[in-house]
Amino acid sequence: MTAGALIGTVTQGTGGVWRVRMADGTEHDVSLRGRLKKSDTGRRSGGSIRRDTVAAERDRLKLAVGDRVRLEHDVRGRALAIAEILPRTSRLARRAPGGGYGERVLAANVDQVVVVFAAANPEPHPRMLDRFLVIAEANGLPARIVVNKVDLAGPEVAHARFTDYPRAGYPVHFTSARQGDGIEVLRRSLGGRTSVLTGPSGTGKSSLINALYPGLDLRVGELSASVNKGRHTTVGASLHPLPGPEGGFVVDTPGLREVGMWELPVERVDLCYPEIRVHREQCRFADCRHGAEPGCEVRLAVERGEVSVERYESYLKLSQELEEQRRQR
Repeated sequence: MTAGALIGTVTQGTGGVWRVRMADGTEHDVSLRGRLKKSDTGRRSGGSIRRDTVAAERDRLKLAVGDRVRLEHDVRGRALAIAEILPRTSRLARRAPGGGYGERVLAANVDQVVVVFAAANPEPHPRMLDRFLVIAEANGLPARIVVNKVDLAGPEVAHARFTDYPRAGYPVHFTSARQGDGIEVLRRSLGGRTSVLTGPSGTGKSSLINALYPGLDLRVGELSASVNKGRHTTVGASLHPLPGPEGGFVVDTPGLREVGMWELPVERVDLCYPEIRVHREQCRFADCRHGAEPGCEVRLAVERGEVSVERYESYLKLSQELEEQRRQR
């Protein structure tokens, strides 16, 4: 890379225009160089690019919030454009929504995933939470859970609904963005890191970020009473620098109503459940699926109460779903 190269981080992007933040805090609205657009279009449409080439070049070609990029001026030395997407240290990706084939990268170069659920309104669905956690595990990213709106359910009810997750090894924060409960402890866990906040619609992610960092002033929506689902107040992912001496960034993502796995082999699903992962090596068979196989240590751990029945059933259900998807392909 040449000395004095213009290197920045993508903070937002809609309609082919991307906002890039430079090290000095200035921001530029830029587009992709033509050759990057063509490569990305060819990859997404299938084109003549082979599947293994797609896997090898996916990170390089598909721009996402959090990507570090190199900018260049045009031939007249005026407008800036993205000339290169630099290699990533990590990414958070899921299957494209709507039953599409392919993946969607939610954010790049993140240090941790913060999954935000509500204690009530909307009612939490643990198996959906499990899917978010599996996606984080499959992407090699540590995850923590935030249970927001504790004031609506009460602390005892909120803790009882999420008791399986501290046992599985996940840090769990119980917060109320409205009352300020748990905000300071959560803020300390975000400082100095790049954290992507994700979760279902209506759980109060934007309100939570505003309570953590009032100066960001993110748009906040109301819950739709007719369907008990949150309106999408975040159109696309956006990266925000955090105030304070530690610095760091937080990526606010749109509320998700479906959470699909992308290219997760069914044989590796058990690796994405930490409390199951620690027992799998003691199974009699190396390829044990922890169902009806004899000598399964995971099933014994369930019987001993070391793995919760709910999380075990969640694992079985997701494994069956991925197996069915593989048969259909």
